[in-house]
Amino acid sequence: MNSYALTLILKSDLDEKARKEVLDSVTKKFGKLEKEEEWGVRDLAFHIKHQKKGYYVHYLFSVDPTAAAPLDKALKIEEDILRFLLVRV
Repeated sequence: MNSYALTLILKSDLDEKARKEVLDSVTKKFGKLEKEEEWGVRDLAFHIKHQKKGYYVHYLFSVDPTAAAPLDKALKIEEDILRFLLVRV
């Protein structure tokens, strides 16, 4: 199992229930969640999909390398995620 770091920027105008649903759908694909940090709403350096602010969340987790590719695909498809960065640590 490899360790990965994932940082997400969600749309800031999502309500708490919708945000929780998106984050739950992402975290169920993790193997072993080691750390979760919600950084909250922050200004973006530039507009992304007409958004001036984004809700930041950071995860550290371990998962089998073969499961990382489907996770990357699922993050690209999700409409409420403005940007993400998935790196192997």
